[in-house]
Amino acid sequence: MEPEVVLVIILFALIGLIVAGLHIGIVLAMVSLGGTYLLFDDLAIAMELANQAAYAVLRNSVFAAIPLFVLMGEFMSKSGMARDLYKICNYFLRALPGRLAVATVFGNAVFSAVTGVSIASAMAFSRVSYPEMRRFGYNRSYALGAIAGSSSLGMLIPPSVLLIVWGIVIEESIGKLFLAGFIPGLILAALMGLYCAGYAKLRPEAAPSMAELDEEPPNLAEVVSGLGVVVLILLVLGGLFAGLFTPSESAAVGCAGALLFSAMKKLKGWEYREAIIDSGKTIAPILFLLMTASMYAKFLALGGIIGVIQDTIDGLGLGPFGVTVLMILIWLAMGTLIDSISIILLTVPIFWPLAEASGWNTYAFAIFGILAIEAGLLTPPFGLLVYTVKGAVPDASVTLKEIFGGSIPYWILMLVVMVVIWIWPVTATFLT
Repeated sequence: MEPEVVLVIILFALIGLIVAGLHIGIVLAMVSLGGTYLLFDDLAIAMELANQAAYAVLRNSVFAAIPLFVLMGEFMSKSGMARDLYKICNYFLRALPGRLAVATVFGNAVFSAVTGVSIASAMAFSRVSYPEMRRFGYNRSYALGAIAGSSSLGMLIPPSVLLIVWGIVIEESIGKLFLAGFIPGLILAALMGLYCAGYAKLRPEAAPSMAELDEEPPNLAEVVSGLGVVVLILLVLGGLFAGLFTPSESAAVGCAGALLFSAMKKLKGWEYREAIIDSGKTIAPILFLLMTASMYAKFLALGGIIGVIQDTIDGLGLGPFGVTVLMILIWLAMGTLIDSISIILLTVPIFWPLAEASGWNTYAFAIFGILAIEAGLLTPPFGLLVYTVKGAVPDASVTLKEIFGGSIPYWILMLVVMVVIWIWPVTATFLT
């Protein structure tokens, strides 16, 4: 069958199966096997595609980084290190307006830099910072927006699971992708902190002053625990950037460090068991997705489907600007339906050749794409982080509308940083 015909069939099948509610991994496997069979009319070739994809994923040591970073985040979350870090940030930022929200942003940025998973940060700070902000009369939407918006930093600040997946898909250096995400991540965190302080200054009723509160400084145990997060960042990223560790080795070192700190915090045996089970629930779907995405990428390359898509888009005469806008719109639209890893696996094998042809730098485009996908995490009606915060905050009366409303400024800030990277690819300049 001609590749153009197969492309149309596969496109309708892909959209139809996702809308029908099938798991994205199963959909990718079905369209890859079905599309390969339609192209070659040979079931043996389709099955060989599956065999090669599974073997390539399961034997690649790079994939070990994902479960280890997730497990590291679980150990730290359950040991209370996020709570101690938040208390330190809150105490030393006490001169700022809206300090609890600012502390949430910077605490989330640091904690996200260790866990690499936005959902883990969103859950931790929903339980830690939301009750504190409400106790001092903070506006609910303002408080919830600070938690959901800053949690998205985990997808950009290394070691990010999304950057690992992106690097695997395009077969690029994960260490360089981590380095590329570092500066934009810090800039975005600073902008979010400035927004929180500025809004509280202009609208004092949203964040009442706490200047009169005589607060005790964090004790020694809390300082050691909170700063342990910073130590792990230096250990993991410092060793990686210095060339001492590979991404998988840095993940192992970080996980061992988190295990040591959690032991110092006297984490109980059943809590370790719960951390391992929870990380397994996160990891298993990701690895299955990566395996089926490998099948999908091989199918696209084998049948020349990417070339057909490129020719079709070139025929529209959009130019580099139009192609980039089209990619942004697709990413934002997909963000309302499916999770970030699935979006990367579905689109990056197709989008990267188009971006490369449009003159994009490898690393600038990766950070640009991650930011667009991060924005999708806050985009209604799906907004994975919004639903995570809704389920994690200890307040059943919280509504999705309040969280979405409070998240809009953070969504706008992500788009602003995206435009800056588009106009001036700072990540590419820094790496070259």
